[in-house]
Amino acid sequence: MKASVRSRARPVHKNVLSPELAPIDGERRREHILRVAAYLFRTKGYKGTSMRDLAQAVGLTKSSLYHHFRSKQDLLLEILQHTVDRAIRRLERIARSSLSPSERLRLAVENHIVHLIEDLDNVVCFIEEGKNLAPERLRRYIQQRDRYERFFRDIVQEGIQAGEFRPTDVRLAGWAILGMCNWVAKWYRRDGPYTAQEIATHFGEFAVRALSRGYPIVWPRQAPGEEQRDGSTP
Repeated sequence: MKASVRSRARPVHKNVLSPELAPIDGERRREHILRVAAYLFRTKGYKGTSMRDLAQAVGLTKSSLYHHFRSKQDLLLEILQHTVDRAIRRLERIARSSLSPSERLRLAVENHIVHLIEDLDNVVCFIEEGKNLAPERLRRYIQQRDRYERFFRDIVQEGIQAGEFRPTDVRLAGWAILGMCNWVAKWYRRDGPYTAQEIATHFGEFAVRALSRGYPIVWPRQAPGEEQRDGSTP
């Protein structure tokens, strides 16, 4: 994100969020700190946000903030863990339903985009800031991220096996679909021309049509000696 955008984040948070703090205590204050931290990490970046910045934004002293969270790493990990746990539960229900692969893919894309927009700060942190975790925590984050992506690849694989989708590289298909969805975070505006559901509905249709046997697509010419892709799960 451009520096000029991030430089404006701090005054916005100080003026808009601080008035809410007076009646907040206990667990509600902890949840509020997490929400504000996710906002700051999204707008200023994890590395660009200090614990002092966060303490000022939530109206606490730095020492009081450390009473709730021992480190910035703890904050980031809790944001990511909470976000991915909810996302996996929602996606797993769709992926394991009795609907056709085409309908499951459509619903999976719609679910991803609607919740990305509704929970923008947390989801963008999960997409962009996980790389800042310490090695042991990073491994756990990657496992959860891969589990989420696997549901998309499984749906595509089952669609190929059912004859609904054309044979293709399943891993690339999963990355393409999620890349398309995640890019929404870069351009979506709440005062823009489309609602979250309108975007989700269109993108769900785009994803299904891109893979459907009913919509022909021309693949790049295979390079000499390149192994033929058969659409199997990598």
